[in-house]
Amino acid sequence: MTIESGQLNEQATAEAFSKQSVIFDEIYSKNTIVNYKRERVRTHVLNYLKPNSAILELNSGTGEDAVFFAQRGHYIHATDISTGMQLELRNKAERNGLSDTISTELCSYTQLNQLQNRGPFDHIFSNFAGLNCTDKLDGVLLSLSPLLKQGGMATLVLLPKFCLWESLLVFKGKFKTAVRRLFSSNGAKAHIEGTYFKCWYYNPSFVINTLKDSFDLVDLEGLCTIVPPSYIENFAEKHASAYSYLKKKENELKKSWPWRSIGDYYIITLKKK
Repeated sequence: MTIESGQLNEQATAEAFSKQSVIFDEIYSKNTIVNYKRERVRTHVLNYLKPNSAILELNSGTGEDAVFFAQRGHYIHATDISTGMQLELRNKAERNGLSDTISTELCSYTQLNQLQNRGPFDHIFSNFAGLNCTDKLDGVLLSLSPLLKQGGMATLVLLPKFCLWESLLVFKGKFKTAVRRLFSSNGAKAHIEGTYFKCWYYNPSFVINTLKDSFDLVDLEGLCTIVPPSYIENFAEKHASAYSYLKKKENELKKSWPWRSIGDYYIITLKKK
């Protein structure tokens, strides 16, 4: 993938999410499994945040997580490449009286060397696979260390190359969807609001090996490994008892092999050496 095509993919991604920004919260805020995922991710991050932490958030979207952490006494510098998402975030921060603790900057995570606010930060955070929208994740990962204080941490939520639930779609005749992660070296097509862009998939080992010289692995857990992905609509409502049971099992197994790396997502936290 050339630099030019990479820029085009970023532009398409920004356009897609800007289009969706005004309805993003409406689409996802009432989804039970989306809320489960957010709770899981936030609980994970809170385990590693010191009081009054300075957090750099990448692909911050409409600011749902920024508001959550700011309301708990942390300072958030929220970055994104979508102008629509940044506008929604600023409006949300103002409505919640958090304009002094949430700042914003339109910046691609592939160009963090151009950040105006360079911290240093206590924590870097990226939720819900925004980082999967580049084939240059290694470069992004290697740009994190200069932005962190010594002993600072990074928590990233990414899509792995294999998802157990997704693979089961082969039995419903959806072969392309079932194997799309395994055969996506050139990027898998995604689309939002009629705009197409590409995404790539990365196993935890990729992140760990890329950062082995500057970061130590602290925590790794699977997300929606046993609980079904949120795109299986109304599963939690239609099968309440099963959903409750699957949540319990996922909580028991989330850090065990192979469950920690075959979910729809995984949550990984690393500490700067």
